[in-house]
Amino acid sequence: MKRILIIGTGSIGERHLRCFMNTGRAIAGIVEINAELRIAVAQRYGITVSHDSLEGALEGKWDAAVIAVPAQLHIPIAHKLADAGIPMLIEKPLSTTLQGIDELIRKVRDSGLPSAVAYVYRHHPLFEKLREMFHSGPFGRLLELIYVSGQNFPHYRPAYRDIYYARHETGGGALQDAMSHHLNLGEWLAGPIDRISVDASHQHLDGVQVEDTVHILARHGEVLASYSLNQYQPQPEQMLTLVCERGMLRAELHRNCLSWCSETEGPWHVQALAPLERDSWFTRQTVAFLDFLDGAREAACSLAEAFQTQKVICSALERIRSGQTLQRVASDENR
Repeated sequence: MKRILIIGTGSIGERHLRCFMNTGRAIAGIVEINAELRIAVAQRYGITVSHDSLEGALEGKWDAAVIAVPAQLHIPIAHKLADAGIPMLIEKPLSTTLQGIDELIRKVRDSGLPSAVAYVYRHHPLFEKLREMFHSGPFGRLLELIYVSGQNFPHYRPAYRDIYYARHETGGGALQDAMSHHLNLGEWLAGPIDRISVDASHQHLDGVQVEDTVHILARHGEVLASYSLNQYQPQPEQMLTLVCERGMLRAELHRNCLSWCSETEGPWHVQALAPLERDSWFTRQTVAFLDFLDGAREAACSLAEAFQTQKVICSALERIRSGQTLQRVASDENR
C-alpha cells in the first residue's frame, strides 16, 4: 500500500483522494488549511491523518504526494516536496508563469524522483484509442488537427465566481482551465506547438471578467491546428478531428464515440465506447500514476511535456493581455 498525501481538498483534490482510495492500493492523508473543509473531508472518507500545513505533513513518511491547490502555488510546493525526496503528481496547469519550472525539472531529474502532471485527457479511453489508431493505422501523415469544444460551465461549476477560475493569477479563465487540457492533448497527438495566433474574450459568464471564449490557430511543426472553446453554450460538445494524408479520424467526447473514414465520399465507420462514470478516467489516471511509482510504466505526462504546454499558455496569455490578438481590416476609406 502506498502512502499518498493529498495537498488541497477542493473539488479536484477530493476527487484525487476518492480515486486513490478506490484503487485499494493506497492509504491517504490530507493537507487542508480550511479547518471546516478539512474536518468534513476527513470524516467523509475516514481519513485519520490530516494536517493544516504542509510543514506538519512532511514530518511523516509519504510514498508520493498530489498537489491540488491553486495553480500559482504548484511550483513552490513542488520544490518543497522535491527537497524532501517525495515523488509527486501535480494538477494542471503546471503553474501560472514559467518561473521556477526549469529548476524543478533539473532537481527532479537529478534526484530521480518519479513526477508527473495530471493532464487527465491522456487517460480517457476515447483519446487513447484515437491515438492508437492514428499511429498504427493506414491514415498516413497528419496534416491538420481541429478541436471544437463548448459547455455550460456554470451548470458544472456553480461556484465558479468564488474559486480559482475568477482570476488569471490563480489559474483562472478559459485558457488556463479547459483550453489547457486541449492544447496538451493536441501536443500528445501532434507534437509540440511552436507557433500560435490567439483571440479571446469575456463574452457571457456573469460575475467574472476573465475570458470565457478562446480561439487559437497553431502550428505543431508542419501540422496546422485550430482550437475553439466557449464556456456558455447550452449543450456540451467536444470534437477532435485529425485530417491525414489517407483519411481522417474523429473523437466525439460528448457522444463517447470514435469515427474514421479513408475513402473520398466513402462511409464513416463508427465505434461507440462503453459509457463512463465521471470518476472513471480519473481513476485510470490514478492507477497509471501508481504503476509509474512502481516502475511499471512511464509518466503519462512528464514535467517537461507539461512545461511545453505551459509555454504555449503563457504565450497566449501575454497576447491576450497586450491586446495583440487581431489586426483590424482596412476600411475602404483607408485604402
